[in-house]
Amino acid sequence: MINTRIAIMGFLLILASCHSGSRVENEAEQTFSNEPPARVNIAEIEVGIKNYIQEMVKQGGGYFNFTDNNRELRLKLVRVHTEYLSNLGPDRHFACVDLADVSGDVYDVDFFLEGSPGNMGVTETTLHKLNGKPFYTWKQKKDKTWYRLPLEEASAELLGVIEGKDEFEFHYQVDLPEITGPAFMWLPLARSDSFQTVELVRLKVPGKQDVLEEKEYGNSILYLELDPESSEKQIEIVYKVVRLEKGPYKAQKPEVKTYLGPNLLIPVDTRFRNIAEEAIQGKEKDGTLVQARALYDYIIDNMRYMKYGDYGRGDAVYACDSKTGNCTEFHSFFISLARSIGIPARFSIGASIPSDRNEGGIDGYHCWAEFYAEGKWWPVDISEANKYSSLATYYFGRHPANRIELSRGRDLEVAPGPQSGPINFLAYPVLEVEGRSAFAKTTFSFTRKSI
Repeated sequence: MINTRIAIMGFLLILASCHSGSRVENEAEQTFSNEPPARVNIAEIEVGIKNYIQEMVKQGGGYFNFTDNNRELRLKLVRVHTEYLSNLGPDRHFACVDLADVSGDVYDVDFFLEGSPGNMGVTETTLHKLNGKPFYTWKQKKDKTWYRLPLEEASAELLGVIEGKDEFEFHYQVDLPEITGPAFMWLPLARSDSFQTVELVRLKVPGKQDVLEEKEYGNSILYLELDPESSEKQIEIVYKVVRLEKGPYKAQKPEVKTYLGPNLLIPVDTRFRNIAEEAIQGKEKDGTLVQARALYDYIIDNMRYMKYGDYGRGDAVYACDSKTGNCTEFHSFFISLARSIGIPARFSIGASIPSDRNEGGIDGYHCWAEFYAEGKWWPVDISEANKYSSLATYYFGRHPANRIELSRGRDLEVAPGPQSGPINFLAYPVLEVEGRSAFAKTTFSFTRKSI
């Protein structure tokens, strides 16, 4: 197993200083190749879909109006999924966009476009997901074309699950902003463990570098000292990863302070204990495993997966109040409930690697949780179970092989550390410029090894 710290330090000494597999509409009467003779720039497709939406919003009195099953939806643009922008053939393109309804629901909408740069028109629009839950999935044929598939006909792999083992290269890229003075950055460094073997194959970073060891959870963190000469430079980290499917695994009883105590955004208090006790009512004598499943089901039944509002901080109070959020809210809420009734639980974050293609962009980070029962840590992924109800049993006690863990835990402390205090969680880098928090665009991509 590779010693990641040694490999990284070796690199530092040496340095001294949409889905690219195109998704294609292919109903019974239509087929398009994803190997076009000429390819439009992906950025031009993004401009094309944004221009189309802006024009429709202008015509719709400030909203993108859409009719679905006799429902009149008034939508606003949230984001374009740049990792899914694709060329389908000469002058034919694909885009996937998040649009929020005035009610707060978020729709993932698929668009097919035709035309050249600056003159693109939309030929078909379909609702793919509602609050993260898909209405259909995509499957690729041997001739490399894609077609819609009803969820009830989809395999686990098409729903995001690779069982057994997966092998891939994971690319972590950061585009630095303009840096006006002294700046510091903290980035996660993936480590090998019993379920993932990580080999660092490329490290390209500016400035002065060091590797910090975070003691509480055993994370390795790359620390950079930057200056104006680092402005708009690119950071690139590439790993070769062999990942095993994760099931319950034996471990010593965890430390009470770390896994039963609160974090800054994961309270352990009377409010969460009351909710947890109501969720496990009638199961008080059935054991920890049964109680954890009751908490898991409570969150699936009561939360909606929505990237809208004040989401993405892993705030259990926000999750409890709004009953919405992304994976960070789902799992922070679970951890607060579990710890409040004496079930040790912990947080991890990394990325989920697409299972339906072998290369391309990744839709940001993904996080999950584990709880301790019967002498084992049990993996759970409640936000994915919420999206795919057919996989709810799988995700209680399993994590698929197609993911990478970048760090563990919350409120991470290292020296030197950010002026803003402990790091909430670490997937995207933390950047401070002249003592103030700053944003650096971060993108993930992958290439899967053919097995």
